[in-house]
Amino acid sequence: MDFIAKIAFKNLFRSKLRTLVSIAAIAFGVMIIVFARGIVLGMIETIYDDHIQFNSGHIKIVTEEYQKRERLLTLNYPVDGFTGEGVGGMMAELEKIEGVEMVIPRLKFGAMVSTEDELVALSGWGVNPGLELAFTDLENDLVEGRMVRPGEREVVMGTALLEKINRQVGDKVTIVYNTAFGSLKGSTFTIVGRIESTLKLLNETVVYLPLDQAQALLEMEEQATELLLVTTNLKTVPRVLPAVRGLLAKAGAGDRYLVLSYRETSDLIPLMDLSRIIFNYIYLLIVLLSCIVVFNTMVMIIRERTKEIGMMTALGMEGKDILQLFAIEGAFMGVAGSLAGAVLGHLVTAYLGKVGFDYGQALSSMDAEILFDTMIYPVASAGNTIFAFVFGVIVVTLACLIPARRAARLEPTMAMRE
Repeated sequence: MDFIAKIAFKNLFRSKLRTLVSIAAIAFGVMIIVFARGIVLGMIETIYDDHIQFNSGHIKIVTEEYQKRERLLTLNYPVDGFTGEGVGGMMAELEKIEGVEMVIPRLKFGAMVSTEDELVALSGWGVNPGLELAFTDLENDLVEGRMVRPGEREVVMGTALLEKINRQVGDKVTIVYNTAFGSLKGSTFTIVGRIESTLKLLNETVVYLPLDQAQALLEMEEQATELLLVTTNLKTVPRVLPAVRGLLAKAGAGDRYLVLSYRETSDLIPLMDLSRIIFNYIYLLIVLLSCIVVFNTMVMIIRERTKEIGMMTALGMEGKDILQLFAIEGAFMGVAGSLAGAVLGHLVTAYLGKVGFDYGQALSSMDAEILFDTMIYPVASAGNTIFAFVFGVIVVTLACLIPARRAARLEPTMAMRE
């Protein structure tokens, strides 16, 4: 085996240019795989994180009627405890479930701000500031001022929204809204913070205010429109989900509330899972295209060495040895090309992972309700790089077996005549 490997290695340098072209083709294909997987993984991770942080949590509790009318931001179907006694006791019981780290209440409502020219629609979010900052990466997007404080009539808005209503941090703003009983009211708030986010929802639509202030103004004491449960990690969600449903059923609220995992609250999540499968086939196609060059090289090598193969066979080398010789030769090219491509791809992905891709212009017309970040940061991971390297070596080696089998089947007398 060592003898055959040495011969195969020496044969690579018999036509250096042809070998280098084959290695370059493999390297390019593997580099594209590392880069493409980095972009796809980065996009999927961003979508997962944004959806979990700003929509569903790991587990979401809402009433069934609210789920149907969520886009209308209705206040008629709140989460108000197991039997209407208030959401505080219900949150305390949920926090006792093993695997639940936080229970985050949100009170969402529709509102408006009047400018000189128009009425600007808003989405008010009454939140617990401490829990919100602990769970989301909102603090990174808070570029000016601070987060709202409980008990204060304050708001935090996005940069685009502030520009639209011609306000800035430190100004007062009067927000008009409907209470839970349908009466139209207006309240004045101090703008204490400015968010600059690549999420259209946060930048143009959402207004954060303290939960206690939202509850008082909307006449919804001890109520929320949704509860988000944060588990230790995504893998524990299937285990925690039945425990939460069991607690609600035991308390007599099982028919009233829906308990939904993060996967059940968005059409994008199943789409991302499907995209993983589709892109795996695309990666295979990319490597196979690169293998065409290697395949062609091996065929040319075998045709050039036909007489040489006949002589080796006549001298006692068996067909399996011939097969090993050319398979190893192809494997050498596969390893060299895959290694170079994997390293280059990792370096490029790591650099672009720091600067990111801005799809702001392409996604400017997208609905703000769709949580799709315009900045995508490719993920440069060791696992991704190793996957591409191993994938490239295996596919290239398998592709080389076809011409190698042809060489192994050549009859010595026929080969020596050619």
